[in-house]
Amino acid sequence: MSNSGSSARVVDENLTTHPQMAHYVLRVGNLQASIDWYGAVLGMQPVHRNPMICFLTYDEEHHRMALVQADAEAGSANSQNAPGLDHVAFTLNSLEELLATYKRLRSREILPDWPVNHGLTTSLYYRDPDGHRVEFQIENYATARELQDYMRSEAFAENPIGVEFDPEKLLARYENGDPINELLQQGSAS
Repeated sequence: MSNSGSSARVVDENLTTHPQMAHYVLRVGNLQASIDWYGAVLGMQPVHRNPMICFLTYDEEHHRMALVQADAEAGSANSQNAPGLDHVAFTLNSLEELLATYKRLRSREILPDWPVNHGLTTSLYYRDPDGHRVEFQIENYATARELQDYMRSEAFAENPIGVEFDPEKLLARYENGDPINELLQQGSAS
């Protein structure tokens, strides 16, 4: 990939970051009952919904919570698909901060188990020692309005999960100086 006149960049793994709590995702036994409950209790409104997942918010954030219909056949409470916490997400300020976090954790042999560009965010999911998932994300749009519009788009309706990527390819493209707006596109580092 050519540099196109851009300056190469180096991601400093010691970059200090202070992630902000973004959202959490729950697997639930009855999707509609949970939507109604969180609407009544927290005033949350759906932003996008399909039969398996509902994204909700109560403020300008594109979503503060997602509810995922748990697998009724999951059986054991220890099953990955049983009702319970799916993950907690933290927002970083820039692609550089996300990649610095990746490099810092990689140097400690902590690798993401799911790198995915959700369209609205570029995300790295990690598992803690007990298997709980923690997501570090950056937003792919500059304003809350653009993020909300994307969540209401046909593109999001067709693929609300996103496209997996290779964090090493994304890091190399970033350090090569490739334009950030290209790097935030789904498929840019597949």
